[in-house]
Amino acid sequence: MLALSRKKNEAIIVNNNVEITILDIKGDQVKLGISAPREVPVYRKEVYVQIQESNKEAMNMDNMEGLQNLLG
Repeated sequence: MLALSRKKNEAIIVNNNVEITILDIKGDQVKLGISAPREVPVYRKEVYVQIQESNKEAMNMDNMEGLQNLLG
């Protein structure tokens, strides 16, 4: 993991097309601004994990239904 120090209104660039800017710092909370092309999905990690879990569950359900259809 790369750890960087940034101050308010400073930014980093990722992959030449994503800019992450520190908008505000209050206590232990940091507000970020993210500029990225529309085709680049940006999620909070907890939301991303939920999406991945839901996708896995859906694939397992699809596989079970397909197996039941094969077995009659």
